[in-house]
Amino acid sequence: MEKQKIKLEGLDCANCASKIEKQIKELADVKSVNLNFITKIITIESKNDKFEDVESIVKKLEPHVNLYKEEEKEEKKNEIRNETIRFSIALIFFISGWFFTTQNISIYLFLISYVISGYKVIWKSIKNILNKNFFDENFLMSIATIGAISIKEFPEATGVMIFYEIGELFQSIAINKSRKSITSLMDIRPDFANKFDGEKTKIINPEELKIGDIILVKPGEKVPVDGIIFEGKTKVNTLALTGESIPKSLKENDEILSGYINESNTIKVKVSKLFSDSTVSKILEMVENASSKKAQTEKFITKFAKYYTPIVVFSAIVIAFITPIFLGNFNDWFYRGLLFLVISCPCALVVSIPLGYFAGIGALSKNGVLVKGGNYIEALKNLTKVVFDKTGTLTHGVFEVSKVVAFNVKEKNIIKFAAYAEEYSNHPIAKSIKTYYKNKININLISSHEEIPGHGVKANIDGFEIFVGNEKLMKKFNIKYDKISEFGTVIHVAINNKYSGYIVIADKIKNESKETIAKLKKLSIKTIMLTGDNEKVAKYVANELGIDYYYSELLPNDKVIKLENELNFTNTVAFVGDGINDAPVLTRADVGISMGGLGSDAAIEASDVVIMDDKIDKIITSIKISKRTSKIIWQNIIFVLLIKIVFLVLGALGIATMWEAIFADVGVALLAILNAMRINKKEVIYKI
Repeated sequence: MEKQKIKLEGLDCANCASKIEKQIKELADVKSVNLNFITKIITIESKNDKFEDVESIVKKLEPHVNLYKEEEKEEKKNEIRNETIRFSIALIFFISGWFFTTQNISIYLFLISYVISGYKVIWKSIKNILNKNFFDENFLMSIATIGAISIKEFPEATGVMIFYEIGELFQSIAINKSRKSITSLMDIRPDFANKFDGEKTKIINPEELKIGDIILVKPGEKVPVDGIIFEGKTKVNTLALTGESIPKSLKENDEILSGYINESNTIKVKVSKLFSDSTVSKILEMVENASSKKAQTEKFITKFAKYYTPIVVFSAIVIAFITPIFLGNFNDWFYRGLLFLVISCPCALVVSIPLGYFAGIGALSKNGVLVKGGNYIEALKNLTKVVFDKTGTLTHGVFEVSKVVAFNVKEKNIIKFAAYAEEYSNHPIAKSIKTYYKNKININLISSHEEIPGHGVKANIDGFEIFVGNEKLMKKFNIKYDKISEFGTVIHVAINNKYSGYIVIADKIKNESKETIAKLKKLSIKTIMLTGDNEKVAKYVANELGIDYYYSELLPNDKVIKLENELNFTNTVAFVGDGINDAPVLTRADVGISMGGLGSDAAIEASDVVIMDDKIDKIITSIKISKRTSKIIWQNIIFVLLIKIVFLVLGALGIATMWEAIFADVGVALLAILNAMRINKKEVIYKI
């Protein structure tokens, strides 16, 4: 399977976008399709190139749309200027028509203005008729205005067409502005790379870089790919990835990620990942794909739109042709029916709702939080419980050896054997033991190694059978051990099945954890902690933070079971973990949130929401943004439906005119779009 992205330049109808997406899904060998109306990009996963098939479908439904493979796309810079000139000319003829007292001249001026302003709409509607697409907005607007002309309402027909087209232009400008403001948040893709060959540098496309290449990154430049600093030291701006503007100091042998901006010194970087596998690419791919996972509200609006337009059009036909049979006055009822046609398109909802969710995703991204879809924004808004893993989430996950106790052996041997046994483990506890040992480990002395999940490690080191782990490991191998009452994590050590001592390792609680738990409680969200640590440590951390309840001494599978016990129809449950060791629990929760996802493919892959750094308080920010996004989206839904219902009633009663009807269509759509754009304002509004 291969992914292909195609740009649809000129696509301005959200209803048509859903029809295009539906027909492409029916093509042979197509696994998945997602048409993002906001970015105007269609992403297709299929066995072979589908560009020609897609072009055929698009041209049939929307003949004016131009297609480009994403890498070949060309922007039409003069489109808005040309449209402005066209509408200005149409307005001149329209205004002139009002000043001429001679009726024939006035009619001609109105008709000229109508043709200039509406020829594109009429042409599109003719194409739609040929394609049997009768519920397109262009077709409905053409019928409504031509119908008005047929009953000699020339000024209204012309005025409605002009202001409909002007409204569509403003709507397009508003969407483009919103699109740019959202996508600019993710404008982290580097434009070039300075490849260094030992003597000189050559500017190349980042996609041409290979693992092991050396690149120069000068002050002010974006880091093009992930790598290791080969020479030099500098400070980098991580704002684009983490949402934090505090400079980060890096030196030789430190990892540096694509998307960082070099702020001080020129550095040499050794490429460690291809551009396609680098952090920037992973983030952009995740954000671009987010629109494919639609929220329930979005799905409801899509279904609603399918029924709304046909019902209103049918009502228009009844009002225009059936009612006069019983009540007479054909022209008056025919005019009222035309009003229904103008109000019948649900574009205000079909455009503004997806735009709202996309803006929410952009606002979260700006704050260093990546969300995989609008459905997770909705889930974050509805959270009732948050389940935390302890280590590395509520605590720093930076363990330090605080005590070593040995029985009948030297302390240094306890540490040595423990360090050797943990050599192949990446767990924070293992790292702390190896750091404390300090000496270089000779892996040739390790003849066997077995990691037992939730227990510890069994290894053969220099001929000695070594057991390093918790009480469960000692019980498993029937080793008699001492019950230790120490604050911290107790790691027991046995040599040749004989208990030899223990190591105490302590972890520190994050400063922001307590405040985060308190704020969750203010939002009426229950908090739960799961940990593999002992009861004493778990109780201390839970009490210190004010967590509602906790479970200790859990194996990985136990965590899944405990989480599942919290899941039911009345609860929306999030699990917060490190994204690497907690993958099974993350995927089981309603919302899986991983911390410290920066540079971690595993975190991005396993989670629904990725907090790019390790700041736990961004959970609160995420919930607040999600609530605000949902609030504005529902404002739009209620506002649009209310206005349309009011004007449908007024139109049926003969009170409203076409001027009000055009406001109920284009004006309302424009207001809804502008309201949706508020979601993406400065992040200061989300601070608590």
